[in-house]
Amino acid sequence: MDHGDVHGTAEDGWEPVRDAFARNFERRGDRGAAFALYHQGRKVVDLWAGTSDFDGGPPWRQDTAQTVRSATKGVAAACLLLLHQRGQLDLDAPVGAYWAEFKARGKERVTVRDVLAHRAGVPALDTPLTPAQALDGVSGPRAVAAQAPLFPPGAAHGYHAQTFSWLLAELVLRVSGRTIGRFVAEEIARPLGLELWLGLPRSQTHRVGRIGDVAVPDVRVSGSLRARTKQSVHDAYADPDSLTRRAFAAISPPPDENDPAYRAGELAASGGTATARGLARFYAALVGDVDGGGRRLFVPATLTAARTVESDGPDRVLVVNTRFGLGYMLHGAASPLLGPGSFGHPGRGGSLAFADPESGTGFGYVTNGMQKNVTADPRAQALVRAVRECLR
Repeated sequence: MDHGDVHGTAEDGWEPVRDAFARNFERRGDRGAAFALYHQGRKVVDLWAGTSDFDGGPPWRQDTAQTVRSATKGVAAACLLLLHQRGQLDLDAPVGAYWAEFKARGKERVTVRDVLAHRAGVPALDTPLTPAQALDGVSGPRAVAAQAPLFPPGAAHGYHAQTFSWLLAELVLRVSGRTIGRFVAEEIARPLGLELWLGLPRSQTHRVGRIGDVAVPDVRVSGSLRARTKQSVHDAYADPDSLTRRAFAAISPPPDENDPAYRAGELAASGGTATARGLARFYAALVGDVDGGGRRLFVPATLTAARTVESDGPDRVLVVNTRFGLGYMLHGAASPLLGPGSFGHPGRGGSLAFADPESGTGFGYVTNGMQKNVTADPRAQALVRAVRECLR
């Protein structure tokens, strides 16, 4: 792709990021994508290119947004952490203290901290929900409350790919009296001016492109830990009886992610809609002021808690070693970020958003071409490497 086909800006010193973004289209199969970076509270990169739909259509515009799948989890986690920061939620209290029905079938001792760290033991459902049930705001919490643990809560961790939605949403509702989508809008997106929604309003549907699966280019990754990690997950996902497959199939049949009803739902694990700059600005506001306006979401103690290791080692669902803080993936082999202090969340197939407090950066990448990966997407990783180069 000629750089003339890449729109937006990269300030002096950040040109390698623009180069990497362009190469994602030339070499790594990007169809339509955007990338934004905040550094020390200022937006220094804001790029977009390609088409708004994965299979063509109109060009990607400055305001094009996309469904970001599990990159939503980092935004959802901030809701519980803000409630904790305000003294309304005790991370070490049993979930049942706020949600009595959840205590059923051996889950009495599951804490809020366990939920955020993927240690609650309920990453899958014995009976999957239909797409309509998943979105109705009632069936999901009811099902996960009635579910028996699939591994001992607190004793191990396993990625709660879909059930994270109903766990977090119900806790936010019980504590704040608001749906999680409303909480995100009122406490996070609106105060910070973010192009980010958990429950897309009808007035914004015109700006959202269609996502879809695309072929992965033949990129040389032979022998890399990243390639072995992805292969392990794919093997487990292919087994219909594996916990991996069951966790990702908690909604069956798979929902149509391009359906306006899906986007309007408030699936905290996978249904968020955002621009790259919305995600980058969100993470920038977790670690510092943005635009010099005193707009910061986390106080230092909350920031420390969010990125302190809570779960580390073999993941019962992703079948590789993963590292989690409180709702956030941490820098590691399964999800390489900028450095040891980075925290954030990828979205299956491409998107990535995170913060690096040490360098004061907020990173946001969104794409409509979903490739076969769960965490370490090669396009997002190329941008991570370019940012690291610019920070040296």
